[in-house]
Amino acid sequence: MNQNDSGARVALVTGGAMGIGAAISQRLARDGYTVLVSDINLEAARATADKINADGGKAAPLAMDVSKPESIAKAFADVEKDYGRCDVLVNNAGVAKTFPFLDYPIDNWLLTMNINVTGVMLCGQHAARMMVRRKWGRIVNISSVSGIRAGAGRTAYGTSKAAVIGLTRQMAIELAEHGVTVNSVAPGPVDTPLTQAVHSPETRKSFTAGVPMHRYGSTDEIAAAVSFLAAEDSSYVTGHVVPVDGGFVAAGILDI
Repeated sequence: MNQNDSGARVALVTGGAMGIGAAISQRLARDGYTVLVSDINLEAARATADKINADGGKAAPLAMDVSKPESIAKAFADVEKDYGRCDVLVNNAGVAKTFPFLDYPIDNWLLTMNINVTGVMLCGQHAARMMVRRKWGRIVNISSVSGIRAGAGRTAYGTSKAAVIGLTRQMAIELAEHGVTVNSVAPGPVDTPLTQAVHSPETRKSFTAGVPMHRYGSTDEIAAAVSFLAAEDSSYVTGHVVPVDGGFVAAGILDI
């Protein structure tokens, strides 16, 4: 049975259970979308969806492992069966580990590329096939300032996010004729469970010193940028990368 006969637009957020993904899921629900909180951790996705529903929004959990093409295909088949549409896709799921370049392990390189790049491409394909039928769609790929400026230890992560930026442009020009826009949000340092786990005190100090606003961003600030790119008002914006970074990308020397 199609659960979305009312015509409300459906937004799917990968890695939507925690951190930036949860904030994006909550914001899109407030914007009026039926939000599918997709995550490899179904229990966490269910908790986030329950919170959205308790707050008056509409959400449901969706199991998906973006490292596995068959899991992606099954999840989107379920979306097709249950909702018949996917109007907004936010490719947020990702992994990040740091190692010195000379010692970078090939297994982590391959895993990072598979999740951060191939997963984005496959989810984009599945979602866009539903979007082109309605001649309307919004795809927002979460990249990173690490895809714009190199950072120590980020051989795989930074390269994968640079690839996401290139993929965003490629998707944008190929889907433009179908009424589908594709953009990327590139967060700077943001306080999330992931950054709290992987950012050493030295990393945190270095980032804070290099950000003109001298602070980490919030997950809600990232979600606000996604909200704009998912909205009607962004109809002529496609193929672009929006850093939400407190000025980090723009910065050079900050003290005189």
